[in-house]
Amino acid sequence: MIEDRIRDAIAAHARLAIDLATLSDVHDLYAAGMTSHASVNLMLGLENEFGVEFPDHMLRRSMFESVASIRAALVELSAEDAA
Repeated sequence: MIEDRIRDAIAAHARLAIDLATLSDVHDLYAAGMTSHASVNLMLGLENEFGVEFPDHMLRRSMFESVASIRAALVELSAEDAA
């Protein structure tokens, strides 16, 4: 399941101040303690995990703020790759 893979990447790279298992898919990861530096590490981890490269137009805080927003970005990228 894509959300599980995203959560694994978050657990490995986001350095959250609270337990990821307690957060919903829409919970704000920045509010949970993720820093800007950790979000860059998360982005790199996601690129490695999913074999994608986030284009410049996706490199904004809101794209990495929750499991749901990351999932939406990955779905968009896979749709672009399929086209």
